[in-house]
Amino acid sequence: MLSLKERLTQILIKNNLITKENLDKAIKLQSKQGGRLSDILVKLGYISAKDLIIALSEGLGLPPIDLSRFKIDPEVTNLIPQETARHYQIIPVSKMGNTLTLAMADPLNVFAIDAVKTLTGFDINPIIAKPEDVLNAITLCYGEASYQAIEDIIKEIGKAKELEIINSEDEQQYLDSQELARISQEAPVIKITNLFLKQGIDAKASDILIEPFEKMVRVRLRIDGVLKEIEAPPKSLHPSIVSRIKVISGLDIAEHRLPQDGRFKIKVEDKEVDFRVSILPSSFGEKVALRVLDKSTATLDIDKLGFDKQSLETLKKCALKPHGMILTCGPTGSGKTTTLYSILKFVDSPETNIITVEDPVEYQLRGINQVSVNVDIGLTFAGCLRSILRQDPDIIMVGEIRDFDTVDIAIKAALTGHLVLSTLHTTTAAGSIVRLLDMGVEPFLITSSVICVMSQRLLRKLCERCKESFAIKSEIAAKAGIKDGTKVFAAKGCKTCFNTGYAGRLGIIEVLVLSPKVKDLILSRQPEALIKACARREGMKTLREIGIEKVLEGVTTLDEVVRITVPDEEIK
Repeated sequence: MLSLKERLTQILIKNNLITKENLDKAIKLQSKQGGRLSDILVKLGYISAKDLIIALSEGLGLPPIDLSRFKIDPEVTNLIPQETARHYQIIPVSKMGNTLTLAMADPLNVFAIDAVKTLTGFDINPIIAKPEDVLNAITLCYGEASYQAIEDIIKEIGKAKELEIINSEDEQQYLDSQELARISQEAPVIKITNLFLKQGIDAKASDILIEPFEKMVRVRLRIDGVLKEIEAPPKSLHPSIVSRIKVISGLDIAEHRLPQDGRFKIKVEDKEVDFRVSILPSSFGEKVALRVLDKSTATLDIDKLGFDKQSLETLKKCALKPHGMILTCGPTGSGKTTTLYSILKFVDSPETNIITVEDPVEYQLRGINQVSVNVDIGLTFAGCLRSILRQDPDIIMVGEIRDFDTVDIAIKAALTGHLVLSTLHTTTAAGSIVRLLDMGVEPFLITSSVICVMSQRLLRKLCERCKESFAIKSEIAAKAGIKDGTKVFAAKGCKTCFNTGYAGRLGIIEVLVLSPKVKDLILSRQPEALIKACARREGMKTLREIGIEKVLEGVTTLDEVVRITVPDEEIK
């Protein structure tokens, strides 16, 4: 009688899913380095994970399951400890009577089946799932790392008292810099720091905050624009964690009283992730803010940012102009830089010379010259721009307009035949015009150089697994301009979306094009409200209007639109 492994290999060859030569190579590699044959076959590219699951299902007579579409009861997952689930790559999915259905990445692993049977006392019904689906399900059901994992790392250190910060009335005394450097290189400290970094990457967080207080440390992740607190280490470990981050960022670990900025790069599962580091001295220690720049999740396709069709077409027309200035505005973290990068990718061609000046360069763009400012050595936005104009550019991107010198050079560049892209920190498109006037730019220069101004926000998208529909109340519908009784959706929350009710974000923009009528208002220095009203009469959709459209499409909630947009003024 054939073994399970022999039956599987027969099916793979019989169905022409793999050649005998490739199978022999995989078996030979398995004998050298160990591991599961199925994982080796997929890793070598001899077979896809999907085809392998089908072959396993046929060969073993076991049904497959798509865990990404399956909601698991917490009472069932509690039957197996997280450590066991991760060790064997298994996840219990249901219990009926005395039988426990177990999704397995490797259903040939009889040791896993025996271990769970002994642990629970139930009969085991194995089913097949993709390894990555099993790991994702474990993360959703148990969490990426439990506090127990942090405690285990702390036990390895065994020197918590040596790491305490001693507080006095006048100042804080820190450990000797050489001692901190030594501790920061110890394996347990590296593990606990890496734990936070991986949690941030897996949760698709944009920022990781490590904040010291008098008797505790708080660690938070910014997920889809909202901060979520996670388990944190004791206060005694804070100095060593900060020192570890300083070491990998190339910062001075002996400096505790001045802010420091740096960056580092790590490789996780064949993808590179950049981290921008900001360290700020606070009352109870140094606060660390890490900006996570995961290139694999970056969407630099202008058609995939979520913009509504009308605004997107208007923006594309403006981007194809031979010269002039395009400005985007919005609060920090609203996706302004991503939008500018996407515009650059849209207009990029072998015939154009594109140069950017940023603080700092967030993503490396192929075929585009990028310059990072360095204020410490006198390399400012204005100084870079002067040099860039001598580099024969066609398109220039300025990371941010902060002062009159920068905007003056940018406008002159737009007037002399260059397409200039930049950002301003204002809340509305019409407000950017007023901001330029306040910075001392003459109205005739604005009307001659600026093509359009965008105001941008990021809306959280509803989780498709748990969103619930309901009929909106009449008084709320009237305020929002929605027909009474219209069905909209609410955020409920499930394990897939970390009980937030939202999963992912999309961009919304209002695009203010400087039409002749708008230019007349600017030349006469009219207020923001009149400029916005004129633009709306000419067809501009506001952020609130676009947000309401997304609510009616079932993409987001009315609460989310109200949270990030301001009401539109009445047009009289």
